[in-house]
Amino acid sequence: MSIYAISDLHLSFCPDIQKPMDIYGPRWHDHAERLKENWCNIITKDDTVILPGDISWGLKFDEAKYDLDWVAELPGHKVIFKGNHDLWWNGITKLNRMYESVTFIQNDCYRAEDLFICGTRGWITPDNDDFRESDEKIYNREMLRLRASLDRAKVKGCTDGSHVLGVLHYPPVSKAASFSGFQKIFEEYGVTRVIYGHIHGEDGFRNAIEGMHYGVEYSLVSVDRLSCMPICIKP
Repeated sequence: MSIYAISDLHLSFCPDIQKPMDIYGPRWHDHAERLKENWCNIITKDDTVILPGDISWGLKFDEAKYDLDWVAELPGHKVIFKGNHDLWWNGITKLNRMYESVTFIQNDCYRAEDLFICGTRGWITPDNDDFRESDEKIYNREMLRLRASLDRAKVKGCTDGSHVLGVLHYPPVSKAASFSGFQKIFEEYGVTRVIYGHIHGEDGFRNAIEGMHYGVEYSLVSVDRLSCMPICIKP
């Protein structure tokens, strides 16, 4: 079994949703078709695929279900985290009753063999120029949810942070030279690898935190960053 990841699919298969992504540049041209082709070429039914948010443009669940059905039919077991655009997300118990091939994560973790997949949506961090007083409550709540997920890994048998894959939708910090509460938590729990999405476009890629920072390896896995090719986390 191998473990892969790719974020920010931004699907819109619902007939009532008109969100052509190619207006954002050539990286998005026919992105769903390219993603499906790449996915089916490398991922088998025994693999796990982590999706760190922004799955669907649907605002309501009935709209998003077109996209969730599409994801569910792809090979492998999908582990989905919430993104800022996943406004359809409501009722984790209900969501987890929908598909045998999909697990939705909220205040929990998913174990794939000896890897514990832990995370939360995240939020903009205090070093962001747009961070306001209204963001602080959400930022603090998301840190609590990250702790809850990491604590669930311990309950499920994790004894070493090196066996944890940290997952956020938002980047763990807005400026690579800064240090956020999310990073502090990952460091506290001994996590050594973190993936995230949310960031798009060449300017965003240039400023994104990637590689080793304070002993943790960070990877941006948004679909346009990966050119619609899921990245292998564990062969």
